Amino acid sequence: MNMRWNLDVLYTSFDSPECKQDWEKLCREMDEVKSWAQASLQTADDAVQKMETYIAKMTSILQTQYRLYAYGELTASVDAKNEKALQFIEKIQDQSVELVEPGVLFQKWLGQLDNLSELISQSDLLETHRYMLTELSEKSKYMLSEKEEIILAKMKNTGSNAWTKLQEMLTSTLLVDITIDGEAKQLPLPVVRNMAHEKDAALRKTAYEAELAAYKKIEESSAASLNGIKGEVITVAKLRGYESPLEKTLLDSRMDKATLDAMLTAMKESLPAFTKYFQAKAKLLGHENGLPFYDLFAPVGEADMRFTYQEARDFIVKHFGSFSEKLANYAARAFDNQWIDAETREGKRGGAFCYNLHMVGESRIMANYTGSYNDVSTLAHELGHGYHGECLVQEAFYNSDYPMPIAETASILCETIIAKAALAQATPEEAFSILENDISGASQVIVDIYSRYLFESAVFARRSEGSLSVGELKELMLQAQKDAYGAGLDSSVLHPYMWVCKPHYYSADFNFYNFPYAFGLLFAKGLYAEYVKRGEAFVQQYDELLSVTGKMSIADVAAIMDVDVRSVDFWRNSLALIAKDIDTFVELAAARA
Repeated sequence: MNMRWNLDVLYTSFDSPECKQDWEKLCREMDEVKSWAQASLQTADDAVQKMETYIAKMTSILQTQYRLYAYGELTASVDAKNEKALQFIEKIQDQSVELVEPGVLFQKWLGQLDNLSELISQSDLLETHRYMLTELSEKSKYMLSEKEEIILAKMKNTGSNAWTKLQEMLTSTLLVDITIDGEAKQLPLPVVRNMAHEKDAALRKTAYEAELAAYKKIEESSAASLNGIKGEVITVAKLRGYESPLEKTLLDSRMDKATLDAMLTAMKESLPAFTKYFQAKAKLLGHENGLPFYDLFAPVGEADMRFTYQEARDFIVKHFGSFSEKLANYAARAFDNQWIDAETREGKRGGAFCYNLHMVGESRIMANYTGSYNDVSTLAHELGHGYHGECLVQEAFYNSDYPMPIAETASILCETIIAKAALAQATPEEAFSILENDISGASQVIVDIYSRYLFESAVFARRSEGSLSVGELKELMLQAQKDAYGAGLDSSVLHPYMWVCKPHYYSADFNFYNFPYAFGLLFAKGLYAEYVKRGEAFVQQYDELLSVTGKMSIADVAAIMDVDVRSVDFWRNSLALIAKDIDTFVELAAARA
């Protein structure tokens, strides 16, 4: 099977007639909406018609802009040194500043309408966009003047956006010096990081040590990038009147502090159960003082589950079909139509992601596939994101953009489907490995995410007083790992550079991109329990839930399934499911010791 994606549905090249025509269209329509906003948004007269006109104009602009940007970003993600792609991305980012003025004028104008709800009820188009319009109105109090907003947008392109691109380039092109079987090699960072899942214990340790040594080459540049981005975020949040970057993140996530606090409370309570798991795994691997970081992802048991790419495709499609035909058909199209770039190669970004392309009704998935069961699980995860996009295809463009916490729901539910399917046909030895892999994944989404939340909170607190040195960043990361993992990890063998390799820290628009993963896992666990109870009747309601995630608050989306996300007990109940699996694992591990 072809393991590289095809982007022709967007453009065949940066020089193609279609790409050039869309660029010209984008520039022309941006000029038109600027002129229209300046002339029309001075009074409240004909408010309904003005709102309809703005939505129509901006939808056309944003769909074109998103298509152009997606082509550049997807191209660069698998070819970090592609100069045309990098220049194209920068050109679009520079041009996007032209949308700031009409956007600010509209939002401020909207915030001054006293009877917005009544006006919205007079138009089907506005009713479709009710949540978006209401949200824009409520957030208008955080807007600065038109002139200030334009200055900030322009400065961002030479500020946080530039730092983000630098960090992507550093990690995508970093080659790790490593000696394997007596042969000195230079390998891409994602390849070496994936060795954490290898059966060979000596190779895992060698890869970990080589990885840490490699980060020394880019630690100062990475620290500068992180300081630049977080410093900008703090400054802008303060200028806008937010209490903190966290408050802004919660508002952008359509999530309240009560929900976050309830979830974090339950997560903190669950840490002792995960400590039991880490210690049991450590003993299996011959460690007495907790797991060294390099064995955190070590496979346990004698099963060596390997899948060719074709086998992974067939396994996922088959078992997605046990949930719904629609889900299976989506996955089959993604594999068969080259929507996935799964091959590992130099210059390609590490990790995995899904990019939903609402304007063409497709998605693109990037992964670094090496054949492990974990890689199969990762593909299922990203296909879940893609399926979420599939459920939003019929929604208006503005309503296809959902907040971060709900973004992980479909992906983790798909992971769960695959894990349950794998367990059902596994040998006892394979079942033990799958159970451990599932708990390991949960530990990353609960324990490691908790450590990342602690780290980012500490970075923001310290950064508000001044820039942090490499030493300070390493110290904060180690402390966060100690606080989250406790006695589960060997405190002398942690990962002080986790802030370098995780791209989630390096975006001014997505701060605290950590707790959404925990939300997604625990919400999905609760939903899967409902699916087991209700079967086919659940599936249609689940698809409906995914389809409204772009036009509701988190609490209202959850309420569709009769879930109260502000209740600590909901999160405790989901974590109890994981704790039960941990108890089973500890018993099985003890029998093997």
